[in-house]
Amino acid sequence: MKILVINSGSSSVKYKLIDTDGEGRVLAEGGVEKIGLPDGFLKFKRQDGSKEIVELGHINHQDAIKAILNNLTDPKEGCIKDYSEIDAVGHRVVHGGEKFSESVLIDEDVKNKIRECYDIAPLHNPANMTGIEAITALMPDVPQVGVFDTAFHQTMPAKSYMYALPYKYYEEDGVRRYGFHGTSHRYVSARVCEFLGVDIKKQKIVTCHVGNGGSITAVDGGRSVDTSMGLTPVEGLMMGTRVGDVDPGALTYLMTKHGLSAAELQTVINKESGVLGVSGLSSDMREIEAAVKAGDPRATLALDMYEQRIIKYIGAYAAEMGGLDIIVFTGGVGENQTGVRENVCAPLKFMGVEIDKELNARIRGEETLISTPQSRVKVCIIPTDEELMIARDTEAIVSKL
Repeated sequence: MKILVINSGSSSVKYKLIDTDGEGRVLAEGGVEKIGLPDGFLKFKRQDGSKEIVELGHINHQDAIKAILNNLTDPKEGCIKDYSEIDAVGHRVVHGGEKFSESVLIDEDVKNKIRECYDIAPLHNPANMTGIEAITALMPDVPQVGVFDTAFHQTMPAKSYMYALPYKYYEEDGVRRYGFHGTSHRYVSARVCEFLGVDIKKQKIVTCHVGNGGSITAVDGGRSVDTSMGLTPVEGLMMGTRVGDVDPGALTYLMTKHGLSAAELQTVINKESGVLGVSGLSSDMREIEAAVKAGDPRATLALDMYEQRIIKYIGAYAAEMGGLDIIVFTGGVGENQTGVRENVCAPLKFMGVEIDKELNARIRGEETLISTPQSRVKVCIIPTDEELMIARDTEAIVSKL
């Protein structure tokens, strides 16, 4: 089955066309960027692996998806003859609230429920919906499936997802921890058990999806029991530009002292904080590591803080689950930054974590067991594949129609 996976953001649309037969071969991939601006463009990977850019000018989301479909069916660059070869479309939808605990076939009721989550995901859900509506307009007969970042975390118990706010804010406004990156956490927790040849139902796993955005999840017996992101993707780890855990009193103090509006504070905590805010240099961990080697004190502080918060969450979740069998690193930093992995694992030696430092230093972006044979906790790198997970969910749902 050929599944088109769409990740529609506010100013971009990323895509992969995946043939789910066999191992899930990627037939085409790319994305449209700078939607709504005069210099919009399509970037895609050719069959030989080279990349090409096509200038599109000022376009909207429907134009962007039409450009993607035209590229897929282009006689020279495309891999299919016409739209009819696409069996279904799977959409990444960031926030499903408490409404969705699994992926679903998209109909008008589902669309309305996605819209009902606009208030708690104003940056993401409207953009996700534009992708759904664009496909509806261009390919009205193709089945569409919504795969929600929050769905995997719906197995968390109330003690993990509730905030200690007046209960009415949960009842009336849905204020609670929802968690994100759920599709990634679901994929890597299942994949690592396949990779190691163990039964996921018997494993206590901490999955570390760390990159510019980042979250950590406690997976006990295949179920998410706690996760670091909250009502929004700002809570939890220190991220590239997001603040992560912070005293709410510090935020109200800054609002009062500097006369910040809610919108201005949102900009501070989402776009000006994290690694960028502390270092004053960059949100890119590669640039931070280079600055650390050059002796920059604030870059060093930023990296120390970034790693410390990962360590803290792993330790907390091991305690919460009453043990730990596997640690998984994934995401841009988790898969590629060897120093971060080593520095995170070093203080966990008391828990029986021991990695092969030489092996770890060589590995980037490959499925690898980097712990030693003596380590009581298995430590693995598992590159995430959210698009494959979306394609598999889409196939499973559509094949039953």
